[in-house]
Amino acid sequence: MADTPAYPVGLRLAGRRVVVVGGGQVAQRRLPALIAAGADILLISPSATPSVDAMAGTGEIRWERRRYQDGDLEGAWYALVATRDRSANDAASAEAERARIWCVRADDAEAATAWTPATGRVEGVTVAVLSGNDPRRSAAVRDAVVEGLRDGSLTAARPHTPGVSLVGGGPGDPDLITVRGRRLLAEADVVIADRLGPRDLLDELPPHVEVIDAAKIPYGRFMAQEAINEALIEHARAGKAVVRLKGGDPYVFGRGMEELQALAEAGIACTVVPGISSSISVPGAAGIPVTHRGVAHEFTVVSGHVGPDDPRSLVDWASLAKLTGTLVILMGVDKIGLIAEALVRQGRPADTAVAVIQEGTTASQRRVDATLATVGETVRAQEVRPPAVIVIGDVVKVHRPAAE
Repeated sequence: MADTPAYPVGLRLAGRRVVVVGGGQVAQRRLPALIAAGADILLISPSATPSVDAMAGTGEIRWERRRYQDGDLEGAWYALVATRDRSANDAASAEAERARIWCVRADDAEAATAWTPATGRVEGVTVAVLSGNDPRRSAAVRDAVVEGLRDGSLTAARPHTPGVSLVGGGPGDPDLITVRGRRLLAEADVVIADRLGPRDLLDELPPHVEVIDAAKIPYGRFMAQEAINEALIEHARAGKAVVRLKGGDPYVFGRGMEELQALAEAGIACTVVPGISSSISVPGAAGIPVTHRGVAHEFTVVSGHVGPDDPRSLVDWASLAKLTGTLVILMGVDKIGLIAEALVRQGRPADTAVAVIQEGTTASQRRVDATLATVGETVRAQEVRPPAVIVIGDVVKVHRPAAE
């Protein structure tokens, strides 16, 4: 059998009996896929890992806490044998052979009648790789194919689905966009990008993709946001796959809902892909946890694009000043002096630590530290410019342990 290639097949196990013998690490790795396939799973093992125990506790599998006995595979369509007892594995494998049940053996691939491929799933496509008795090679090939499907480098597999995707590009580092966001970029015909989006990703796009800088759309009689909405609708109605690439997350001060509403009114299908918000990731990249045990039990994210005394402001600065947790301010570089004064005036201590992180997660990242009393002047003296994330609170003083 070793010289004969395995015949690849996809088993449809929904509602069909599958018996797993052994509740150790192998079962822990294999059971989730069997559960996802809808199999009727019976686990036979005197013990199990905590994760396997939890699957039984939630009713995803049935567990009989005992050793394997002859006849346990009766009625099974598929069996996985993975105990540490060679004699029990041999006995279960022999029963499977007699009953013509496909059986995977974790301890002896050559004695098995079935092998488990290295598998991955991407948007409804299952990739399964077998390379004889070399699981490391199978996993490496699987990973390469899955990554190609995710990032669009396997161009033959690219679907073309007209419509719009609002994609959160993350805080700036191109590696911090989500897998789904990167894949949709690779499938796009048109990309309308923000200035704060991960610009390096645009260089990876194929030459046929039209890239539009949202800041340079001719506005005419429209407001800026209305012009962007019109551009999204126009390209989608032309049958194109459009990605609206936004910095951070589309719904965290990104006006994503306004664009979604405009598309819905125009009858345009829209997919929203969340992004890593700069409110958490940029402080983290600068060594600041927005929460920390014994220091901060909450964090609040605030837009600072209008000052505390501006009648357009919707922020209750007096209430924020009374909080003891972390305050994260986005879009507040030019207003931070006024914001700090308002917080101190409303009761926040003037010596409260402040960190300002400019261009976080990028090669140009820099951190400037101050207090509420000094941050306004410090930002001016250090010539801090947007984009920058401002963190206020005791978490600023929590330091990473020094490397040994």
